Amino acid sequence: MCGIYGSTITYSKPQVENKLKITAFRGPDKTDFKTYKQNSCNITLGHNRLSIIDLDSRSDQPFNYNHLHIVFNGEIYNFQELKQKLIKKGYHFKTTSDTEVICASYLEYGKDCVDHFNGMFAFVIYDQKKNLFFGARDRLGKKPFYYYHNGLSFEFASQPSSIQLYNSNLSISKKSIGYYLAWGNIPDPLTIFNEVKKLEAGHSFTYLIDIGEFKSNCYWDISTTNDNQFLGSYEDAKDKLSVLLDDAVSTRMHADVPLGVFLSGGIDSSLIASIASKNESIKVKTFSVKFEEGKFDESAYATKVAKHLQTDHNIIECHFEEGISLIEDFNKFYDEPFADASAIPSLLLSKHTKKQVTVALSGDGGDESFLGYNRYNWAQNESRLYNIPFNVRLLANKILKKAPNYKLNLIGEALKFKDANKAYFSVLNGVDISHIDSHFNYREVPEMKYLEHSNKNFLERVSDFDIKTYLNWDINTKVDRATMAFSLESRAPLLDYRIVEFANSLPTSYKYLRGNQKRILKDILYQYVPKDIFDRPKAGFAMPFETWFRTDLKEYVLSELDDESLKDIPNIDIENVKFKIKQHMDGKWNRYPLIWKLLVLKQWMKNQGKDLSVK
Repeated sequence: MCGIYGSTITYSKPQVENKLKITAFRGPDKTDFKTYKQNSCNITLGHNRLSIIDLDSRSDQPFNYNHLHIVFNGEIYNFQELKQKLIKKGYHFKTTSDTEVICASYLEYGKDCVDHFNGMFAFVIYDQKKNLFFGARDRLGKKPFYYYHNGLSFEFASQPSSIQLYNSNLSISKKSIGYYLAWGNIPDPLTIFNEVKKLEAGHSFTYLIDIGEFKSNCYWDISTTNDNQFLGSYEDAKDKLSVLLDDAVSTRMHADVPLGVFLSGGIDSSLIASIASKNESIKVKTFSVKFEEGKFDESAYATKVAKHLQTDHNIIECHFEEGISLIEDFNKFYDEPFADASAIPSLLLSKHTKKQVTVALSGDGGDESFLGYNRYNWAQNESRLYNIPFNVRLLANKILKKAPNYKLNLIGEALKFKDANKAYFSVLNGVDISHIDSHFNYREVPEMKYLEHSNKNFLERVSDFDIKTYLNWDINTKVDRATMAFSLESRAPLLDYRIVEFANSLPTSYKYLRGNQKRILKDILYQYVPKDIFDRPKAGFAMPFETWFRTDLKEYVLSELDDESLKDIPNIDIENVKFKIKQHMDGKWNRYPLIWKLLVLKQWMKNQGKDLSVK
């Protein structure tokens, strides 16, 4: 896990050093860059290394293999297996790292090398013979990749701040701000800058340096055809998934540094901790967060699981003061607007976990692939409301909008959508986005194709849609920035693409049966941990902002989002925003997601100064 950088733009040595320094927290063990002269062009590759595998300096980057030069962020979990195959083909290796295996795989398989990798990665190979860049991002978008391409020059980095520094050609995207206000993040391939893009998950690219040509290619995607269904029994599926889980966890436990597990006490993290404990001969270190506010505190459940598994458990207490300090530093690590408030406890968890380990396994990915979110109950049940004639629903919408209860208001708002697809879409980015002042429909994204087809049932379609949107744009961004902020590597076994593909092939009833969510994962988990520990409603990884914004942070919110400050925020209806903030302060409606979005955006824009225009 590291930070990468590269450019065909000529910068001075101090400038390149500063571009690397700005994200040095991603890899504090070694920072280096090299410049290669090709014709009249200077090609720079830079790297911030977090040493995980082969700690020797021989594996430092930029790394050279024959005529290839590479910078790489992430891990290839099956690199040892690949290495043995390549040795049989005559390749030689001088390190025990996965970086060298990527280079040899590229020489052997060309652009198809990515099909052989099981891992989380973003890398760029400079092929000096062909004078081109070849790069790729992993299938599920665990690792970030940003790039700037103006037709003549190319610059890339793990985070946009490295590209932004000394680049005077950037402008803030008004359109992206609109998307942010709706989604709480900026959907791929957009970024907060008009001129910078994200390489999409599951894509590779080539950049021909001589002519400045950039081409991307999708090498992996979720199937929407439903033509690869698992035909075995439920017990067969359990057996196969158990084998996949064992392998996904064991390969992710390979590291030359201390390793632990994030343990929330929920199904997914408890399953990962159980398998890790089974595979490890010594006590596994586990980590969870404890909040002072009772309804947000799940640490007691994590403690029960840890006690049963006999792990070395560590509880990290989240106090108000430390939460505030992380809020103040938020844009240092999330260097474009990002409004998932659970990023704060994720930062806190990472900060204290890093004191004991450098790698932590997580349970990310289980909810999307195995139908675990509470909203999937809605998708299964309330979606039937959309069989009611549209005119009748519009009448109900008018009645419920006048109800004093905001939950009834929400139901009323949801009924105005023409079908269940659009209603579910609105659940993710806010049923009521009347505060966005624009004629542009920020709910329209290309990923709607995963919802709007008839090859799968509604539950399976929303699962696919969440994997391509919420998991990629939100969860993976949150975890990457939070862990990297403290030089901690997070690995997610449930995001092994083989598990995602297998889950995608299973009959819905194997994952969701009469309200029993994540059925197959639970049944595997109960082989390790007693079922009664998990007999409770699902809880999210949230902060008590709803309360804080009405109490300890009330004056902060009102001063930061006063009339003058709101005028500086593009794409908002100021009077509507003021009304919603008042609703929150009066306790009539929980508007904390909107308030948090605005606070993060205002802070980010304030940090930009007045040099950047908004277009």
